[in-house]
Amino acid sequence: MAEYPHTSALMARGTAFLGSETAIMCGAMSWVSERRLVAAISNAGGFGVIACGAMTPELLDAEITATKGLTDKPFGVNLITMHPGLFDLIAVCAKHQVGHVVLAGGIPPKGSIEALKEADNGQGGAKVICIPPTLALAKKYLRSGADALVIEGSEAGGHIGPVSTSVLVQEILPHLRDDALVFVAGGIGRGEMIATYLEMGAAGVQLGTRFAAASESIAHADFKKAFFRASAREAIASVQIDPRLPVIPVRALKNKGTEEFTAKQVEVALLLNQGSIEMGEAQLRIEHYWAGALRRAVIDGDIENGSLMAGQSVGMVTKEEPVADIIAELMGDCEAALAR
Repeated sequence: MAEYPHTSALMARGTAFLGSETAIMCGAMSWVSERRLVAAISNAGGFGVIACGAMTPELLDAEITATKGLTDKPFGVNLITMHPGLFDLIAVCAKHQVGHVVLAGGIPPKGSIEALKEADNGQGGAKVICIPPTLALAKKYLRSGADALVIEGSEAGGHIGPVSTSVLVQEILPHLRDDALVFVAGGIGRGEMIATYLEMGAAGVQLGTRFAAASESIAHADFKKAFFRASAREAIASVQIDPRLPVIPVRALKNKGTEEFTAKQVEVALLLNQGSIEMGEAQLRIEHYWAGALRRAVIDGDIENGSLMAGQSVGMVTKEEPVADIIAELMGDCEAALAR
């Protein structure tokens, strides 16, 4: 993109890796990052990523096929590491010659990175992107064969870690920027912040919240309106009720749904006490709760009882606008900041 010379120069490693015009990835948001939004982002010069979530291999197969029908630009697929059918999903990605796969939600199980990289997809396997919460894990993922990393801080929406983006970047990026491709995510809403991370050595960035309310997003009109009304302080992290239940915190707009999740944890903890369920099943029940609550908000528009997953950058989302306009604004503001 010649019109953004400073930005394009600093994004060069990221764009070469992704095969896109800009090194702006869209975070995979369940129910939101589907064929239409993913294709729109890739068509506008960004890098769309399908959120596989709890999809079956058959559903993922259909989603990839449909996305290919809407764009001929590169896009990726996000797979959840705890999915019981992970290796079947990897096979679907290989069948479609998906070039980039993000492994999210925990440490990739043994053989998963190898299976992706060894897939017979005509391109020497998929490029694997992992999301490390610490520098030690970042180095471990790279030793295990990860091609790139996403550093995502607690300002992000959805499932989050305990440390802010600004601190994580300082802890991890200086040690890896010369040897690895690192993208930064969490709380990014403006181009000036993108400029800061690029200058620190990031290969690119990942955003979710701004794209969730884009014109091409299938999210319900009431879901988007909740974003437009919200301030950063209303995007709160869920609270862990029982220390035995290792629930990953989720950031979402405060509503009745966030209170219901607290009650759900109490219910699951009681079943654990009674020996009615195992720990693995307890965690799956929690994940299924979030999937259902998110669907109620995104698809049905139930903004009282559903889960309004949003990052703290939600205060910068003030209107519905096309993906192309969002990317152009981010790139323009980034370029202006770098030029200064």
